[in-house]
Amino acid sequence: MEIGNYRIGMRTLKTGLAVAACILLFHVLDREPPMIAALAAVFGLREDWQTSLKFGKTRIFGNSIGAIFAACLVLLQQFIGWQFFIELIGVPLGVILIIVFCDRINYNAGIIGASAAFLIIYFSIPTDETVLYALARVLDTFIGTFIAIIVNRLIPGGPKPADKLQA
Repeated sequence: MEIGNYRIGMRTLKTGLAVAACILLFHVLDREPPMIAALAAVFGLREDWQTSLKFGKTRIFGNSIGAIFAACLVLLQQFIGWQFFIELIGVPLGVILIIVFCDRINYNAGIIGASAAFLIIYFSIPTDETVLYALARVLDTFIGTFIAIIVNRLIPGGPKPADKLQA
């Protein structure tokens, strides 16, 4: 479908539908804001459901790594105190350790996702929560990714090989 000079394809529409499904589900379940799930749905909706599934596994694993590092840093901060010092030194060191860890386990595809999850979780975690908050954000990623896969699986259409050449 084209509107003026703008083309709106099935993948675009399915992405919007997946985001709407995340918002609706989180509203019905009375969960925290659906930001992480909606982002996971946007990132997870790929050319077809098989690619979405493959990408989703990578995203969930990367977010799990980031969540573990964020929870550890927050626990360290709660134990030691010195909030600004831990933030100033610990956050950059955490990003470095995530990159080294992901590289060590040959998981370079997950470095950006793990780093992003680490930063989002660390900087948004309430002071009285750590592990449960981090686990909830990983669950949010799982929910958004699962919704993207389901939407991509149930609604046919998407880019055809010829469409990719023209784009």
